[in-house]
Amino acid sequence: MSAVERAPERSLAERAREGLGELVQALGTSLSGLAPGPLRRLEQELHDRFAKAPLRLNEYGYDDYGFHPETARRLLLPAAFLHRHWFRVENHGIDRVPSGGVMLVGNHSGQVGYDGAMLTMSMLLDAEPPRLCRGMAEYFFWRVPWAGVGVSRTGTLTGTPENCIAMLDAGECVMVFPEGARGANKPWRKRYQLQRFGQGFMRLALETGVPIVPVGIVGSEEQQPGLANLTGLAEKVGLPSLPITVTFPWLGPLGIAFALPTRYHIHFGEPLYFEGDAHEEDEVIQKKVEVVRDALAGLLERGRAERRSIFL
Repeated sequence: MSAVERAPERSLAERAREGLGELVQALGTSLSGLAPGPLRRLEQELHDRFAKAPLRLNEYGYDDYGFHPETARRLLLPAAFLHRHWFRVENHGIDRVPSGGVMLVGNHSGQVGYDGAMLTMSMLLDAEPPRLCRGMAEYFFWRVPWAGVGVSRTGTLTGTPENCIAMLDAGECVMVFPEGARGANKPWRKRYQLQRFGQGFMRLALETGVPIVPVGIVGSEEQQPGLANLTGLAEKVGLPSLPITVTFPWLGPLGIAFALPTRYHIHFGEPLYFEGDAHEEDEVIQKKVEVVRDALAGLLERGRAERRSIFL
């Protein structure tokens, strides 16, 4: 028998996942090489900000959940460009976000998840020190070829309670939108009307003992006005929602991604601290949820009153 132990053969699924990861990194490298000077400078800024962020990476440059800064800085380059030059994001009170484990609770709107991307970019490009904002995404992304690998490399996790608790216990910054698709895909007539909040985020905050920072995002409602949401049809085809907007389905796939260059104003509230049992009755938890909801509504009201126009 050979003195050298033979490593167990990897499964086909493991090799496929590894191959997809390498493909995502290769695509990011290729796109980066084609970028003009301003985008390359922005990519270098992302690299520098990741270097300053409190990350926990293994010897191969990954964290325990698949985040990889070298891949992320390439895949997040379009989001950084939108943050700086399209939505021209202005932050208000970003220094209120405390260090350590924290939950950012924001309003959800705009049909496409640009609001989450812009909040992520604000924490990475504008916060001091920079923070990697962890998003909790629908499992739908991991059923789409390559999409799950891509979002994992940028720090996004499947939205399970176990993942969220692990991140908060590890001192991470987690981004939550308690309205879910109810908020993101509501019609134009309901803009800036907060929809029903789920209670899960509050139970997780109580279990982990982290503060909640309400985040009012003004500008995302107008980026892609919604006309309707075909929820019944969406369920039949396995989608979380199917919004009808001023550009979709009329412009095809391009209509999904299109957004008007509205100006984003992101307002961070004071940290809120809650005590109690995470397994209390719904009525008790709901009272705490309403405190967060009211604080968020106040930020939205002030933000809308202070802005000069939708595009300024």
